[in-house]
Amino acid sequence: MNPHYINQGMAAHNQGYGGGPPQGYGGMPPSGTLPMGQRPPVSQGQSMYNGQPGAGPYGQPPLKQDLPHQLYGGGLHMQNGPQQGMASGPHGDRYGSSMSPRIQQRPPQPSMGQFQRGPVPLGPQGPAPGQITNQMGSMNLGGIPQGLGMPQTSMGHPTTMGNQYTGQQNTQQGRLQNPPTSMGMQGPSGGTPTSMGMLGPPTLQGIPGQSPQRMTAPGPPAVSTQGPPMVGSQPSIYGVPTSSPNYSMGGPPTSMMQGTPITAMAGPPPMPGQPPHLQHPPMAQNVTTTGPMMSVGNYSQMDNMPPTSMSNQYGAPPLSPPGVGPSPPGVGPTPSTPPFANQPNVGGSMHNRPQMGMQPTMQSQPRRLDPDQMPSPIQVIQDDKKSRSGVFQTAQRGSVPPLVTTPFVTQDQGNCNPRFMRATMYNIPCTADLLKQSHIPMALSITPFAQLQANEHPPPLVNLGELGPVRCNRCKAYMCPFMEFVDGGRRFQCVFCSCSTEVPAEYFAHLDHTGKRVDCYDRPELCLGSYEIVGTKDYCKDGILPKPPAFIFMIDVSYNSVKSGLVHLLCERLKSDILVNLPKETGAEESEIRVGFVTYSNVIHFYNVKGALAQPQMLVVSDVQDMFVPLLDGFLVKLSESEAVIDSLLAQIPQMFGDTRETETILGPVVQAGLEALKAADCAGKLYIFHSSLPIADAPGKLRNRDDRKLLGTEKEKTILTPQNNFYTKLGQECVVAGCSVDLFLFPNSYIDVATVSEVCKVTGGQVYKYNYFQADLDGHRFLEDLKSNVERPVAFDAIMRVRTSTGIRPVDFWGNFYMSNTTDVELASVDSDKSVAVEIKHDDKLSEQDGAYIQAAVLFTSISGQRRLRIHNLALNCCTQLPDVFRNCELDILVNALCKKALQDVLSIPPKEVREKLMNTCAQILACYRKNCASPSSAGQLILPECMKLLPLYTNCIIKSDAVQGASDTSTDDRSYLMHLLNAMDVSTTNVFFYPRLMALHNVEVESTTVPPMIRCSVEKLQDSGVYLLENGLSMFMWIGMNVSSDWVHSVFGVQSAAQIDIDKSQLLDLDNLLSHRIRNIVKKIREERRRYMKLTIVRQRDKLEPWFHHFLVEDKGANGTASYVDFLCHIHKEIRSLLS
Repeated sequence: MNPHYINQGMAAHNQGYGGGPPQGYGGMPPSGTLPMGQRPPVSQGQSMYNGQPGAGPYGQPPLKQDLPHQLYGGGLHMQNGPQQGMASGPHGDRYGSSMSPRIQQRPPQPSMGQFQRGPVPLGPQGPAPGQITNQMGSMNLGGIPQGLGMPQTSMGHPTTMGNQYTGQQNTQQGRLQNPPTSMGMQGPSGGTPTSMGMLGPPTLQGIPGQSPQRMTAPGPPAVSTQGPPMVGSQPSIYGVPTSSPNYSMGGPPTSMMQGTPITAMAGPPPMPGQPPHLQHPPMAQNVTTTGPMMSVGNYSQMDNMPPTSMSNQYGAPPLSPPGVGPSPPGVGPTPSTPPFANQPNVGGSMHNRPQMGMQPTMQSQPRRLDPDQMPSPIQVIQDDKKSRSGVFQTAQRGSVPPLVTTPFVTQDQGNCNPRFMRATMYNIPCTADLLKQSHIPMALSITPFAQLQANEHPPPLVNLGELGPVRCNRCKAYMCPFMEFVDGGRRFQCVFCSCSTEVPAEYFAHLDHTGKRVDCYDRPELCLGSYEIVGTKDYCKDGILPKPPAFIFMIDVSYNSVKSGLVHLLCERLKSDILVNLPKETGAEESEIRVGFVTYSNVIHFYNVKGALAQPQMLVVSDVQDMFVPLLDGFLVKLSESEAVIDSLLAQIPQMFGDTRETETILGPVVQAGLEALKAADCAGKLYIFHSSLPIADAPGKLRNRDDRKLLGTEKEKTILTPQNNFYTKLGQECVVAGCSVDLFLFPNSYIDVATVSEVCKVTGGQVYKYNYFQADLDGHRFLEDLKSNVERPVAFDAIMRVRTSTGIRPVDFWGNFYMSNTTDVELASVDSDKSVAVEIKHDDKLSEQDGAYIQAAVLFTSISGQRRLRIHNLALNCCTQLPDVFRNCELDILVNALCKKALQDVLSIPPKEVREKLMNTCAQILACYRKNCASPSSAGQLILPECMKLLPLYTNCIIKSDAVQGASDTSTDDRSYLMHLLNAMDVSTTNVFFYPRLMALHNVEVESTTVPPMIRCSVEKLQDSGVYLLENGLSMFMWIGMNVSSDWVHSVFGVQSAAQIDIDKSQLLDLDNLLSHRIRNIVKKIREERRRYMKLTIVRQRDKLEPWFHHFLVEDKGANGTASYVDFLCHIHKEIRSLLS
């Protein structure tokens, strides 16, 4: 048996999952199991994620048959009436109450409720053991700012107060069992009684020209929790912030119960015996997320107040008890008065009558909408880490994986590791109409050579000899765990096209009593979602096995490169730091990759570095109009065979060109020279080109300076964001045919036209690195780290990827840096762990809920040892006929990745205003669809967000504000094109932090800890004058230092007495011998290790000239280029949703 694939007992780390398959390939399949892709028999009443793992295929638990109204196994939506569009029958009598046995939910998170049917026992002890607390407050959006076009309306109904509701409600009497206690009398951190809703008149943030507006219905944020908070859990995302409320917006704190009696707003007294949810009209407007964390009516819990009339006093329908359905059709809450006018309102209104301890005043004071009450990405990340860290098993079809920010280990049991392939939805609509109605693009993010965790096994290599890969006769899909063997094992039925194919005699094996092959666990291709297989000569060009690939280093030796120190630095460190790290096969003693060297300015110099020579030989090609390679033997060599000659060459190059005055450079002939060299050697490879200036010398590929920053943001911007001509595009296509990839390292002091020269990298699957105003002493370390990471990472050459899907769906669009000569094959001259391809999939027929949908991504490539191989990734998805099932099984990070790449494609063809509107419309239509088809009928003023997409407005706004999509006024044309190139090939984990940077406090770190400090929200309001903060987005890293920071902290980290004395030009922290210095340097080092590129540390002092650029990355605030803040954008989306629904 081979424990390389299956670790018995890993399921113990993954609560709610069953055990894995037997160890190794040699183990017999468990009794009663079925082949992958077949529907397992599921008996009625089987439970899931309740601590009682059952027996399913591969030891998986059976699926839950009866789920409450929820997303991902969350709490009941008990505020509103029954679901629209949900008929009684096998799928349940209300949204999500019962599901198809093929649907797998996310395991419950710490803040998710999970209830059994039936009433919950009441009493002061809290919820029953089976319950999980529901931590969700509601937010009231009393209207939309005038600047965003929200219609003004008159005074609305009073909304609810921010109080805690225990969730223990008497269903017969419709009242709270526990005596109410005061919620708002004391802030979370103590202090005097305050009012979170009655402060000075704020101005609306983020809208140009917006005058201060008054709020008509003040009050604290509406907070609702079901039951006491879980141990270690944070307050609700929408609830009271963990720190004391910020009273900086207006007048002094006032009494909680202060306010003018508003008798006209009060609802009628409750009728005897009337159900609680009908006792009063609903809240005027609030933001709600449905699913595990629900916004519900809130109750004031004041000491010594009788609970009988509570539900009527504060204007919100109370919860139905867990297990009891929502209100019947037709009697859900309906607004009887218009919403509040003009101003967004997080707080609820005070009630119409003064209560105990309430002193009426003549005027209530408004407050602005609190950004801390908005859905928080930090809370979502933390919740997922708490509930989904550990082992993720892939046996279950349609399993939604943990977030990309969650540390987890994948146990491959038939579906591929999510690091290789993720989908926007894991429950696909059965029809194209249903998909179109949802407005969610069905897309994949494929990173075929993704870097795995240290304790995850790479795809095993299978060698079937002359037989080669076993494939379907019709669709040519490769053998995978989903194939079904029939006729005693003599034939297999393809899951992708349903064709029956005869099994080759050499591959035949008998079937056991369950229909599985007896050697199932001996063969990776029969039980694993990802594997590699050696290709035969049929998979090689011209039927000839390939040679090992080569790297050619091409160095610009013009005046700018020599003067900046680039040539000297590169030649000094290239061999000792870079070439010794050439990639090699696992277990190999040395790399098989050969290397060659070229220098150039306006002519090209080749070097013969054959090991038999005493000194290297230079051959100059001055006729750059017709490029050729002057030598074959001795140009490409193995490092071990020519080490001394290479040392001599690298020592001589800086001396030979140290006095050059040549300022004009070429680039097109340089790429042509490398291409011809690889063609002559008959091998694939990569060109590393180190280039410093716009190629203006008279040669093919000559470019003119067309920079005009004023065009950015206008309808004419695409004229400078698209290539000047198609020379470099065509050159890239020639390179792809020869398996030649190009990586450009740019060191410009002025405009270099990245939009044009990067085309050769984009088409060949290469990368661009850019170092503006390069100085070897300041930027050299960053450059060498990037080059080292690029050279030493695993890479595949001359690759072709094809995505196959089962009948009913097909791939229609591809986004990324690659070349396509037809509509199906993605061609990449090289592909590495950082390259990602996004694929959009559409219907071409109806799908079956029972059969599901299957996807196979196959990559044919040449390995670093010169072996032709295939890497196969397989993924099985569920199918559904109900929109709630779609929204319950979506993954937002992949949706954001797909939306941004589609937006990049649009930037080059339509005006920027249309790009932004398209993104906003997509966001609004998705949320409007959920509101219309999945959420309960409720007030039109409520913004209801699905649990898995509650951050969609935030990330949509981040895409719109991104420099790649809408460049800031101080972003250069080249930087804009550079970011567009990077973003086009980013994988999901990189786009996640790129759009919402990670911000953390450093002034209060624990010096003994070894973990990275927790994230805080990206807003300037989180920065303190006495604090130090680190911000990173995967490409840049900033350390912001407040002017009042402790002098001891500054001295311990920087060795000076005050922040004003810090040398901000240095990007390296001093190596000082104290605990705090060690801790800060370790944090920076650990963050850099997590990212693909080495991030230069930029020191920013408060009120320095660099501070506006730092603020540019605080994405929740209003942008310098007029882009909206998160709060304003959420209000705008709310307006758009209401417009769509009306």
